[in-house]
Amino acid sequence: MQIDETDRKLIAALAENARAPVAELARRLDLARTTVQARIDRLLASGAIAGFTLRRGPGLRPPLRATVLISLEPNEAAAVLSRLKAMPEVETVHTTSGRFDFLVSLTAGTTEALDISLDKIVEAKGVRSSESLIHLSTKIDRVGR
Repeated sequence: MQIDETDRKLIAALAENARAPVAELARRLDLARTTVQARIDRLLASGAIAGFTLRRGPGLRPPLRATVLISLEPNEAAAVLSRLKAMPEVETVHTTSGRFDFLVSLTAGTTEALDISLDKIVEAKGVRSSESLIHLSTKIDRVGR
């Protein structure tokens, strides 16, 4: 699918506020409301936009966040990923290049809960080593998670 400059502007506007009314988006982009709706429908149908989601505000975000870098034993990725999927505090898991295999983002309500989560990850069969990075403050947040 071909995405033009107008599509990019529309996607940027939706990234700012996915609940913006189509009429407001049309005014911002100087387009007809039906044109904007048709473009949104086309972007959704093509998979360029995968969907719309909720971003938690500061009052709903758990106060503690961490990134865990995991190095795996050979052929253990599926088993470790299965264990991580079962942990509700794990928000995302990314594969990486370099000396670590997984980059895991997790949240916790207390330092004790964070400690337990980190222990579960380290103790998982197939984890060779890990390094934990506790998030202290957020300087830029374009995603809002």
